[in-house]
Amino acid sequence: MKQLLSLCIAVTLMACKGEPKDYVTLSGKISNPDESKTLKVFKGRGYEKMISLDDDGSFKDTLKVIAGDYNFQHGKQYGQIYLENDNVSSFTTDNNNFIDSLKFGGDDSDLNNFTVQSFLLSKKFFSPKLVASNDAEVLNKALEDYQSSYDNLKENYTEVDSTHKALMDKKIAGTISQISNFIKSKQATNSAFPAGSPSPSFEGYENHDGGTTSLSDLQGKYVYIDLWATWCAPCLKEIPSLKRVEEQYKDKNIEFVSISIDEGRGYKNDKAAAYKAWKKMVYDKNLGGIQLLADNGFKSQFVQDYRVNGIPRFILIDPKGNIVSADAPRPSSPELMKLFNKLDL
Repeated sequence: MKQLLSLCIAVTLMACKGEPKDYVTLSGKISNPDESKTLKVFKGRGYEKMISLDDDGSFKDTLKVIAGDYNFQHGKQYGQIYLENDNVSSFTTDNNNFIDSLKFGGDDSDLNNFTVQSFLLSKKFFSPKLVASNDAEVLNKALEDYQSSYDNLKENYTEVDSTHKALMDKKIAGTISQISNFIKSKQATNSAFPAGSPSPSFEGYENHDGGTTSLSDLQGKYVYIDLWATWCAPCLKEIPSLKRVEEQYKDKNIEFVSISIDEGRGYKNDKAAAYKAWKKMVYDKNLGGIQLLADNGFKSQFVQDYRVNGIPRFILIDPKGNIVSADAPRPSSPELMKLFNKLDL
């Protein structure tokens, strides 16, 4: 009788649960939603599902998926979520503070929250201000704290499977390696080009306004140089900030010089197309300062003399032609204003 009762209970429970569903239910709410009122869930080019949001940002839909990590996009914001058929998953966030306010619920919420919290650690420990700093000791301390905080995070999320933890371990190690190499590069640059030493020079670079310009033409003023290219996204991102700085210091003893290294990259190695793109972008974006074109792209003598292996790169030279900083702060960094104030510009 006891065995029969146990069997009946087991059968009843199985009947209540039903057959596994061949879809995952995804729901949630995005506060202050983008005007598109859509959420795109995708994985590479092989899967895409558009979900409509209600006026208040709420959503609910079903998706047939192959178990794995998926990306989602709302407006210009992105996130990642693990999805598996027969699961009920959800998330909430505020579009005005998308990643920081992202919270997952339902099945595999531990895994999804672990992923986003791991991502936020890099934002916490490697702020733009810190990265712009030349203080290697501070940067190395940030690396130690970053690793320690990640180790603590893993201990808190005990339900996350070892496979996903191993994948995140690899990403964390990659970030540490990237920052470490960045520190070494900055130290090498500062060592090779100490403040006060004569700056490498450039001669006869084509000026967008006509004629040519050499560094010697600018003696008597500080010279803030921006090495950039039309195909370089991080370079273009700095343009609005550079314009603001140029306007703020237009009556000061400083020249702002943008040197494009466009030589064909991004244009199927077509130098003529790259040249036209440079001319057009300077005109279309109404770029200020002195706009020059390096004579041989990355292989230009001035670029090689400064050992430039990545752009954007900013250089500050004093009125006598000596180096103030061979790796100066970006226009978007508050550190640049501090440096200018220190020089009493």
